[in-house]
Amino acid sequence: MDKSLTASKKLMKNYLSELLTEDKEDLIEQKAAEEEKLNKLLQKASAAERVNETIVNTVISNKSTNINIDEQKVELLSKSNKQPVKNTLSKEEDKNKLKAKNTNKTYRDKSFQAMFFDVAGLTIAVPLVELGGIHNVDKITNLMGKPKWFEGVMLHREEKINVVDTALWVMPEKYNAELRKSINYQYVIMLSNSSWGLQAENLVDTVTLKPEDVKWVSSAKRPWLAGLVKDRMCALLEVESLIQLLNNGIDIQQI
Repeated sequence: MDKSLTASKKLMKNYLSELLTEDKEDLIEQKAAEEEKLNKLLQKASAAERVNETIVNTVISNKSTNINIDEQKVELLSKSNKQPVKNTLSKEEDKNKLKAKNTNKTYRDKSFQAMFFDVAGLTIAVPLVELGGIHNVDKITNLMGKPKWFEGVMLHREEKINVVDTALWVMPEKYNAELRKSINYQYVIMLSNSSWGLQAENLVDTVTLKPEDVKWVSSAKRPWLAGLVKDRMCALLEVESLIQLLNNGIDIQQI
Protein backbone atom coordinates (compact mmCIF):
# COMPACT_ATOMS: atom_id res chain seq x y z
CA MET A 1 0.00 0.00 0.00
CA ASP A 2 1.19 3.51 -0.82
CA LYS A 3 2.74 5.23 2.21
CA SER A 4 0.80 8.44 1.65
CA LEU A 5 -2.47 6.48 1.53
CA THR A 6 -1.59 4.63 4.74
CA ALA A 7 -0.83 7.91 6.47
CA SER A 8 -4.07 9.44 5.24
CA LYS A 9 -6.15 6.54 6.51
CA LYS A 10 -4.42 6.64 9.89
CA LEU A 11 -5.28 10.32 10.06
CA MET A 12 -8.91 9.58 9.32
CA LYS A 13 -9.12 6.96 12.08
CA ASN A 14 -7.91 9.54 14.59
CA TYR A 15 -10.45 12.07 13.40
CA LEU A 16 -13.46 10.66 15.25
CA SER A 17 -11.49 10.45 18.50
CA GLU A 18 -10.59 14.11 18.13
CA LEU A 19 -14.27 14.98 17.79
CA LEU A 20 -15.33 13.00 20.83
CA THR A 21 -12.71 14.56 23.11
CA GLU A 22 -14.74 17.76 22.85
CA ASP A 23 -17.54 16.28 25.00
CA LYS A 24 -16.21 17.78 28.23
CA GLU A 25 -15.81 21.17 26.61
CA ASP A 26 -19.37 20.94 25.30
CA LEU A 27 -20.72 20.38 28.82
CA ILE A 28 -18.84 23.42 30.12
CA GLU A 29 -20.06 25.56 27.23
CA GLN A 30 -23.61 24.29 27.68
CA LYS A 31 -23.57 25.20 31.39
CA ALA A 32 -22.24 28.67 30.61
CA ALA A 33 -24.89 29.16 27.92
CA GLU A 34 -27.66 28.14 30.33
CA GLU A 35 -26.38 30.59 32.95
CA GLU A 36 -26.24 33.36 30.36
CA LYS A 37 -29.76 32.52 29.21
CA LEU A 38 -31.03 32.69 32.82
CA ASN A 39 -29.35 36.06 33.39
CA LYS A 40 -30.93 37.46 30.22
CA LEU A 41 -34.36 36.24 31.25
CA LEU A 42 -33.97 37.84 34.68
CA GLN A 43 -32.90 41.10 33.08
CA LYS A 44 -35.91 41.03 30.73
CA ALA A 45 -38.23 40.25 33.64
CA SER A 46 -36.82 43.16 35.66
CA ALA A 47 -37.23 45.51 32.72
CA ALA A 48 -40.82 44.40 32.17
CA GLU A 49 -41.57 44.86 35.87
CA ARG A 50 -40.19 48.42 35.80
CA VAL A 51 -42.33 49.27 32.77
CA ASN A 52 -45.44 47.86 34.43
CA GLU A 53 -44.73 49.91 37.55
CA THR A 54 -44.45 53.03 35.36
CA ILE A 55 -47.82 52.29 33.74
CA VAL A 56 -49.50 51.80 37.13
CA ASN A 57 -47.99 55.01 38.52
CA THR A 58 -49.14 56.92 35.45
CA VAL A 59 -52.70 55.65 35.87
CA ILE A 60 -52.73 56.65 39.54
CA SER A 61 -51.21 60.10 38.98
CA ASN A 62 -53.70 60.92 36.22
CA LYS A 63 -56.74 59.47 37.87
CA SER A 64 -57.84 62.90 39.17
CA THR A 65 -57.95 64.29 35.63
CA ASN A 66 -60.22 61.47 34.45
CA ILE A 67 -57.68 60.02 32.02
CA ASN A 68 -58.81 56.47 31.31
CA ILE A 69 -56.43 53.94 29.87
CA ASP A 70 -58.02 51.43 27.60
CA GLU A 71 -57.53 47.88 28.96
CA GLN A 72 -56.68 46.55 25.53
CA LYS A 73 -53.82 49.06 25.22
CA VAL A 74 -52.46 48.00 28.58
CA GLU A 75 -52.64 44.38 27.46
CA LEU A 76 -50.87 45.29 24.22
CA LEU A 77 -48.10 47.07 26.13
CA SER A 78 -47.74 44.09 28.44
CA LYS A 79 -47.38 41.72 25.48
CA SER A 80 -44.89 44.07 23.88
CA ASN A 81 -42.78 44.06 27.03
CA LYS A 82 -42.74 40.26 27.12
CA GLN A 83 -41.94 39.79 23.41
CA PRO A 84 -38.11 39.98 23.70
CA VAL A 85 -38.17 37.12 26.22
CA LYS A 86 -40.27 35.05 23.80
CA ASN A 87 -37.87 35.72 20.95
CA THR A 88 -34.88 34.78 23.11
CA LEU A 89 -36.44 31.43 23.94
CA SER A 90 -37.23 30.78 20.27
CA LYS A 91 -33.60 31.32 19.29
CA GLU A 92 -32.42 28.90 21.97
CA GLU A 93 -35.01 26.35 20.89
CA ASP A 94 -33.92 26.63 17.25
CA LYS A 95 -30.27 26.24 18.24
CA ASN A 96 -30.95 22.99 20.07
CA LYS A 97 -33.66 21.66 17.75
CA LEU A 98 -31.48 18.99 16.19
CA LYS A 99 -30.01 18.07 19.56
CA ALA A 100 -33.47 17.47 21.01
CA LYS A 101 -34.41 15.18 18.11
CA ASN A 102 -31.40 12.98 18.82
CA THR A 103 -32.76 12.02 22.24
CA ASN A 104 -36.14 10.79 20.96
CA LYS A 105 -35.08 7.62 19.15
CA THR A 106 -36.97 4.55 20.34
CA TYR A 107 -34.49 2.11 18.79
CA ARG A 108 -31.92 3.22 21.36
CA ASP A 109 -33.90 1.63 24.19
CA LYS A 110 -33.29 -1.93 23.05
CA SER A 111 -31.03 -4.02 20.83
CA PHE A 112 -30.89 -2.83 17.24
CA GLN A 113 -29.05 -3.68 14.05
CA ALA A 114 -26.54 -1.38 12.41
CA MET A 115 -24.76 -1.63 9.09
CA PHE A 116 -21.08 -0.67 8.90
CA PHE A 117 -19.33 0.79 5.87
CA ASP A 118 -16.02 2.53 5.38
CA VAL A 119 -14.73 5.64 3.65
CA ALA A 120 -11.01 6.48 3.40
CA GLY A 121 -10.22 4.21 6.34
CA LEU A 122 -12.98 5.66 8.52
CA THR A 123 -15.71 3.19 9.52
CA ILE A 124 -19.23 4.56 9.81
CA ALA A 125 -22.38 2.84 11.07
CA VAL A 126 -26.02 3.54 10.26
CA PRO A 127 -29.00 2.06 12.17
CA LEU A 128 -30.73 -0.46 9.93
CA VAL A 129 -34.13 1.07 10.70
CA GLU A 130 -32.89 4.32 9.15
CA LEU A 131 -31.25 2.73 6.11
CA GLY A 132 -33.17 3.55 2.95
CA GLY A 133 -31.31 1.16 0.65
CA ILE A 134 -27.96 0.46 -1.00
CA HIS A 135 -27.10 1.05 -4.64
CA ASN A 136 -24.03 0.53 -6.76
CA VAL A 137 -22.43 3.77 -7.88
CA ASP A 138 -23.56 4.62 -11.38
CA LYS A 139 -23.25 7.65 -13.65
CA ILE A 140 -23.39 10.84 -11.61
CA THR A 141 -24.35 14.16 -13.22
CA ASN A 142 -22.74 17.23 -11.67
CA LEU A 143 -24.88 20.31 -10.98
CA MET A 144 -23.75 23.92 -10.93
CA GLY A 145 -24.06 26.06 -7.82
CA LYS A 146 -23.97 23.17 -5.35
CA PRO A 147 -21.58 22.68 -2.38
CA LYS A 148 -18.29 20.91 -3.15
CA TRP A 149 -19.38 17.84 -1.20
CA PHE A 150 -22.45 17.50 -3.45
CA GLU A 151 -21.15 14.99 -6.00
CA GLY A 152 -24.21 15.26 -8.21
CA VAL A 153 -27.40 13.43 -9.14
CA MET A 154 -27.57 9.71 -9.90
CA LEU A 155 -30.58 8.07 -11.52
CA HIS A 156 -31.84 4.74 -10.22
CA ARG A 157 -35.04 3.39 -11.76
CA GLU A 158 -36.17 6.94 -12.56
CA GLU A 159 -35.43 8.01 -8.98
CA LYS A 160 -33.09 10.98 -8.59
CA ILE A 161 -30.51 10.44 -5.85
CA ASN A 162 -28.50 13.31 -4.39
CA VAL A 163 -25.04 11.82 -4.01
CA VAL A 164 -22.69 13.04 -1.28
CA ASP A 165 -18.89 12.81 -1.29
CA THR A 166 -18.88 11.39 2.23
CA ALA A 167 -15.20 11.97 2.98
CA LEU A 168 -15.41 15.60 1.87
CA TRP A 169 -18.54 16.25 3.95
CA VAL A 170 -17.23 14.59 7.12
CA MET A 171 -13.59 15.67 6.91
CA PRO A 172 -13.29 18.75 4.68
CA GLU A 173 -10.17 20.09 6.38
CA LYS A 174 -8.33 16.79 5.83
CA TYR A 175 -9.53 16.28 2.25
CA ASN A 176 -6.99 16.91 -0.50
CA ALA A 177 -6.41 15.87 -4.10
CA GLU A 178 -4.20 12.96 -3.07
CA LEU A 179 -6.82 11.55 -0.73
CA ARG A 180 -9.57 12.02 -3.30
CA LYS A 181 -7.53 10.11 -5.85
CA SER A 182 -7.08 7.22 -3.43
CA ILE A 183 -10.80 6.85 -2.68
CA ASN A 184 -12.73 4.27 -4.68
CA TYR A 185 -16.44 4.79 -4.10
CA GLN A 186 -18.49 1.74 -5.01
CA TYR A 187 -21.80 2.12 -3.17
CA VAL A 188 -24.42 4.72 -2.32
CA ILE A 189 -25.97 4.37 1.15
CA MET A 190 -29.48 5.85 1.16
CA LEU A 191 -30.55 7.83 4.22
CA SER A 192 -34.02 6.76 5.39
CA ASN A 193 -36.77 7.78 2.94
CA SER A 194 -34.90 10.85 1.69
CA SER A 195 -33.27 11.37 -1.70
CA TRP A 196 -29.81 11.66 -0.07
CA GLY A 197 -27.16 9.00 -0.44
CA LEU A 198 -23.69 8.76 1.12
CA GLN A 199 -20.96 7.24 -0.98
CA ALA A 200 -19.03 4.31 0.52
CA GLU A 201 -15.98 2.35 -0.53
CA ASN A 202 -16.82 -0.94 1.18
CA LEU A 203 -19.73 -2.56 3.00
CA VAL A 204 -18.26 -4.11 6.12
CA ASP A 205 -21.04 -6.03 7.90
CA THR A 206 -24.29 -5.82 9.84
CA VAL A 207 -24.19 -6.25 13.61
CA THR A 208 -26.75 -6.32 16.42
CA LEU A 209 -25.89 -3.71 19.04
CA LYS A 210 -27.14 -3.22 22.58
CA PRO A 211 -27.69 0.31 23.95
CA GLU A 212 -24.68 -0.11 26.22
CA ASP A 213 -22.48 -0.90 23.19
CA VAL A 214 -22.76 2.72 22.15
CA LYS A 215 -21.40 5.84 23.81
CA TRP A 216 -24.35 8.08 23.03
CA VAL A 217 -23.58 11.68 22.14
CA SER A 218 -25.96 14.62 22.40
CA SER A 219 -24.26 17.75 21.12
CA ALA A 220 -25.49 20.77 19.18
CA LYS A 221 -22.04 20.88 17.58
CA ARG A 222 -22.38 17.36 16.16
CA PRO A 223 -26.09 16.72 15.49
CA TRP A 224 -25.16 14.23 12.76
CA LEU A 225 -23.43 11.97 15.31
CA ALA A 226 -25.67 9.68 17.38
CA GLY A 227 -22.77 8.11 19.21
CA LEU A 228 -19.62 6.02 19.18
CA VAL A 229 -19.72 2.25 18.77
CA LYS A 230 -17.28 1.37 21.54
CA ASP A 231 -15.66 -1.86 20.37
CA ARG A 232 -15.04 -0.50 16.85
CA MET A 233 -14.32 3.13 17.68
CA CYS A 234 -16.55 4.27 14.83
CA ALA A 235 -19.32 6.81 14.30
CA LEU A 236 -23.01 5.88 14.49
CA LEU A 237 -24.97 8.31 12.33
CA GLU A 238 -27.96 10.36 13.50
CA VAL A 239 -29.75 10.05 10.16
CA GLU A 240 -32.68 12.42 10.67
CA SER A 241 -30.44 15.31 11.70
CA LEU A 242 -27.94 14.51 8.95
CA ILE A 243 -30.70 14.72 6.34
CA GLN A 244 -31.74 18.12 7.66
CA LEU A 245 -28.15 19.39 7.47
CA LEU A 246 -27.82 18.15 3.88
CA ASN A 247 -31.14 19.77 2.95
CA ASN A 248 -29.78 23.05 4.27
CA GLY A 249 -26.50 22.68 2.37
CA ILE A 250 -24.47 22.53 5.60
CA ASP A 251 -21.26 20.56 6.04
CA ILE A 252 -19.58 19.58 9.28
CA GLN A 253 -17.55 22.81 9.51
CA GLN A 254 -20.62 25.03 9.27
CA ILE A 255 -22.47 23.58 12.25
